[in-house]
Amino acid sequence: MKLRSFLASAFFPLLLFPVLSCASDGGTVFVAPDYSLAEVRKGEIDAIDALLSKENEDSYNPVMGLWRAKLLGDEETVGRAFAAVVSEFDSAVEKENWYAARSLFKALRVEEYPSLGSLSKTEEELDRLCALSVPGLGGGSSGVSKVSSLINGTVTIWVDKGISFHNGMGYADRVIGSGFFISKDGYIITNNHVIEDVVDPKNKKYSRVFIKLAEDSTTRIPAKVIGWDSILDLALLKAEVDAPFVFNLGSSKDLDVGDKIYAIGSPVGLERTLTSGIVSATDRKLFTLGSVMQIDAAVNSGNSGGPCIDENGNVQAIVFAGMLQYEGLNFAIPVEYLKSELPALFAGGRIDHPWISCFGRTKKVLGKEAGLEILYSLPGGSADRSGLKVGDVIVGADGQKIRTLEDFQGILLKNSAKTVIDISVVRGIDSDEPSEMKVAVYLGVRPSAPGLDVYNSDLIANAFVPLFGMKLVPLSENASRKFVVQSVLRGSIADESGFSEMDPLQIRSKKVSEDKTALYVEVYTKNRKKGYVDVPLAMISSFDSPYYF
Repeated sequence: MKLRSFLASAFFPLLLFPVLSCASDGGTVFVAPDYSLAEVRKGEIDAIDALLSKENEDSYNPVMGLWRAKLLGDEETVGRAFAAVVSEFDSAVEKENWYAARSLFKALRVEEYPSLGSLSKTEEELDRLCALSVPGLGGGSSGVSKVSSLINGTVTIWVDKGISFHNGMGYADRVIGSGFFISKDGYIITNNHVIEDVVDPKNKKYSRVFIKLAEDSTTRIPAKVIGWDSILDLALLKAEVDAPFVFNLGSSKDLDVGDKIYAIGSPVGLERTLTSGIVSATDRKLFTLGSVMQIDAAVNSGNSGGPCIDENGNVQAIVFAGMLQYEGLNFAIPVEYLKSELPALFAGGRIDHPWISCFGRTKKVLGKEAGLEILYSLPGGSADRSGLKVGDVIVGADGQKIRTLEDFQGILLKNSAKTVIDISVVRGIDSDEPSEMKVAVYLGVRPSAPGLDVYNSDLIANAFVPLFGMKLVPLSENASRKFVVQSVLRGSIADESGFSEMDPLQIRSKKVSEDKTALYVEVYTKNRKKGYVDVPLAMISSFDSPYYF
């Protein structure tokens, strides 16, 4: 069980317009359309109609169509888009898919349509129905006298991967993990990486999931994967069993550094193993969304997906990783993340997380957290189309105040992709006359490698902001690979590499890794901090980080 990044695949459709220049990989850069031109306006209407057409399932997206119709300001197109979203809403209600219905309703509400009163459900009803569709919350067993009695609520996850061959010899291939019951009728929580071979469309091998009850380690019971999230590394399984014990979901907010916790699981296949320790830290940024807990309870291969509980037996986190070469350096996912996305897990399938196609960090004014500053906006992304600009500071979203990057990530985790939320920003926060505005922003599907989208869709001078933390300015129109560093983001790769403002930089080569998760560049520079000595320098940047949102 190794420490790793957990990423979700995604797709964000863009409409191509005339371009100013070539992108980093030789493609084209999106330019904001001029809707005063009849030809451009007609092209956008055609693109919206394509989003409203069910003939092509890959591009059908009535919520995006409605949002773009509102940006265009064409009432006839808005009417068609509104009808399409209402039709999807009615279909979701008829199927009792309350999670989808709530997301569609939110998109309609944010766009402020006067005819919402004619819809069959209110927002309050949808919230209640969505909560009722999730078993397990508050329904766990009570009256626990000993921590050891909780073991019967855990299971060993057994993923049978069939036969693998090595050096001409076949052997049984399997993955072992842990899990725990959250409902009496057999719903189980585990890690996504435990069952990822079963849901990976690229995996052509035979794979099946079984569970083994703690009280019966010899019987393998078939289980089905209901929903999974590769970014937060969570998965929901269903087995046709009567759970011998059901866990209550607690709150990791009740835990602090030094508090005692227990981990239950099947390390290296040894069922019914309970270890204890303390919370070592609460804010480790190992995921691209949110923070995880660090614990020192013994964790080994096979513990993945097991519960991390307090002395009252409440689940406070889900074990997901340990660094085997370092004793006592283990990690767990706060239970709040599980609770917030249980409706999505029960809705079934892969969870796609949203983003607004930006990169940024918490803005501080006079030492206080003042919001989330947009340091980069992807050309043609939802923030860009909505009129948000670099330098804007997000101070509110979806009706909640935003003071930090983590606050905004929390809003994203509570919302599904392909809906619309309102975002409040302050423009010119450092000026004498700052102004505040509110816009409706579409939540696109967060790509598995946001930085790759940036690299493919923007000029290299701009792409260096999210990738390496420095803004570049071309030395001249004819010098395609020679730049001057305009600014450096503190704590970034550029900062740690010794770059300063006004340093010259020449890009000698750049290459995307074979797995498309990172960019490798070789540059030639004369760093001021190094006495302007000629320095050839290699830098590597991951295409994902917690600062994309």
